[in-house]
Amino acid sequence: MVSKTICTILKCLVVLAAVASLIANCVLIWLNTQRTPKCPVQHLNPVQLAAHNEKSDVFADLSVEELLQVRDYMVKIPEMNITFQPLTPPSVDYLYLIELSLPKKGDVMHYLDSRKSKPAREATAVVFHGSKNIVKEYVVGPLPNPTYHRDVTFERYKMEIPLTARPPHYGEHVLRAIFIQHALKPISALLNESFGIDAAADPVFHDASPRGVKSGDRQTWLSFCRNVEGFFIHPVGFEILLNHKSTNFLSWRVVKVLYNGQYFDSISELKQQYEASAVKKIVYKPIPNYASLRPKQKPTGIAPQQFHVQGKRFSIQNNHIVYLDWSFAFGMSPLRGMRVFDVRFKGERIIYELSVQEAMSVYGSVTPHTMITKFLDGSFGIGKCAYELVRGVDCPYSATYIDTYHFLDTGVPRQLKNSICVFEHDVALPLRRHFSEIIYNSYGGLANSVLVFRTITAIGNYDYVWDFIFYQSGSVEAKVRATGYIASSFTLNNSYTYGHQVAENVTGNIHTHFVNFKNFMCFLCECSVIPKLDSSPLTFVRGAALHHDSKTPRYLHIASNQKNHWGHQRSYRLQVFSFPGDHLPENQAEERAMSWARYKLAITKHKDLEQSCGSLYNQNEMWAPAVDFSKFIADNERIVNEDLVAWVTAGFLHIPHAEDIPNTVTVGNGGGVLLRPHNYFDEDPSIHSVDGVYFAPGSEDSCEYNKMACLVKETCSPVLEPFSYNGFLGG
Repeated sequence: MVSKTICTILKCLVVLAAVASLIANCVLIWLNTQRTPKCPVQHLNPVQLAAHNEKSDVFADLSVEELLQVRDYMVKIPEMNITFQPLTPPSVDYLYLIELSLPKKGDVMHYLDSRKSKPAREATAVVFHGSKNIVKEYVVGPLPNPTYHRDVTFERYKMEIPLTARPPHYGEHVLRAIFIQHALKPISALLNESFGIDAAADPVFHDASPRGVKSGDRQTWLSFCRNVEGFFIHPVGFEILLNHKSTNFLSWRVVKVLYNGQYFDSISELKQQYEASAVKKIVYKPIPNYASLRPKQKPTGIAPQQFHVQGKRFSIQNNHIVYLDWSFAFGMSPLRGMRVFDVRFKGERIIYELSVQEAMSVYGSVTPHTMITKFLDGSFGIGKCAYELVRGVDCPYSATYIDTYHFLDTGVPRQLKNSICVFEHDVALPLRRHFSEIIYNSYGGLANSVLVFRTITAIGNYDYVWDFIFYQSGSVEAKVRATGYIASSFTLNNSYTYGHQVAENVTGNIHTHFVNFKNFMCFLCECSVIPKLDSSPLTFVRGAALHHDSKTPRYLHIASNQKNHWGHQRSYRLQVFSFPGDHLPENQAEERAMSWARYKLAITKHKDLEQSCGSLYNQNEMWAPAVDFSKFIADNERIVNEDLVAWVTAGFLHIPHAEDIPNTVTVGNGGGVLLRPHNYFDEDPSIHSVDGVYFAPGSEDSCEYNKMACLVKETCSPVLEPFSYNGFLGG
């Protein structure tokens, strides 16, 4: 009886288990059918993209293999004794830079638009000839497997480049650190008592540029700081002037010292007067680090994110990008920064080249280090300083990231991992829209989705966010925004004439920011175009160079000789967004090195030898610059029906304030230029966008012209890559 009961119970349990399993499977099947599908990672979007152009490789940056081939070729030249090792003294012949030498525009156009042969691929190699006290530039080619080189220094600059014009290389920085440690040893007690600085360790400082006050100088003011994160805003009131002109570092010397506002001719003089209590002493006291960027609150969640419901609507192949109706080639110059070429909209070339050229900042102060500072970032290497971007902060988490490579003071090609990001972005503002309730009820609009091509450069204390933005209306925008740390000085008498107090004994110094963009317009199969101010053609270069203090024209066009359907010249309008301070007076000797900033806009005739508004050497030879942009204007050439380049300067005045501590924010700190079609088309090209929305009464729920009405069918869960960052590893 008991056994029968047990059997019955077991049978019941088996049946219940089977039923439960069946129910569970049904529930799982139902849940699986209801689960939001994963968004596609690869490009599966139904939008039809243009084909990639394999000829874009004519603009491609040098590959790792090409950089190594040029390096190995240069060091084997019999009559030269060149080294590529960065840890080398200034007295040797040092291979400092290798980068792409852009081919002539005419040769490129023939290659892109016809079956002409591809231009020879060549590189520029910069050598610091310490043994001869000069710098030379060589063109090396053809690539791959170079067989020739030629000296192009005089061809490009019409002058010899003195060795003093070079930027400091890694070996010079190392020798300088050793020299300073030795030079400060006699005042170890002073440094510890006044600033808490350990002279036996590596004292922290930042240096000024230019390195002198006249041609041929090479002496640098060094401002010492507390050894903490964000040391730029922790000045201690101690500066030295180091003469390092000699290629023999044993001949370097400290020629001036500043301690708490008082000047001395040597370290020993300061030591003597300090010990005799003949100076007003600074007494060290520990202070919290107000410069740290560690958040004062821990994160409580994740901010809103954008993702691609149907996959990304752009494609990247080698150095070529296509996005909806746009296509362009891209690159990253280690000196100048990011650039794009052969920019086309609906298959028509709009721009031959759009590129960053230079970034400049000029400071005011009562302390010598900051007083003398006039930074030209191209000398430090704008593209060289494009370090890895942080996913989800520097760019959207789901952006596509691209590595770049450079050979600038490295000895070997250096990888800058994830240093460019590309993403489509909904700017949360309609590109156009209208709601009508008069006579005919309807709504029509278009979300403003754009493609952003971005890099961020961290050059010393400042970080610059560079964007090229491509709109569905056929417009292109180049813009920059600044963040990072302000430059500061120790507060002395009259310091507040040049800034505000931002911390105890710290003055945030007034300064101007200027950046220059090169825009080589080239549309309708021709680069020969006509600049127009309002409706009046501009005939000569000087008339098309708008001085920084002149009235800004409301309309400035680059017009073609062709007309649209309505009989108007097809053109693009340039709109500059800038809030600059005053430019350096033209009677100051250093101004020639930055004379491009005289003009908010300058239009010049294209010349292959006028590649840039500045040079690698302008920073440290401001008084006889290798490139003086004002000479581009001085020849006053006729510019009607010529290949024209628009050089655009934008910027802002920055008077630091309390909210710049710990960091300057990007809001309101920037500028740029917008290139807009003006009668270039017969109608707004965005009316053909697949993103358009339209409905009338009774069709609000229809998906025909409003995919948002079918959002449930389109919904998916984003697939996000794991967070990673390798920027601290030097990659």
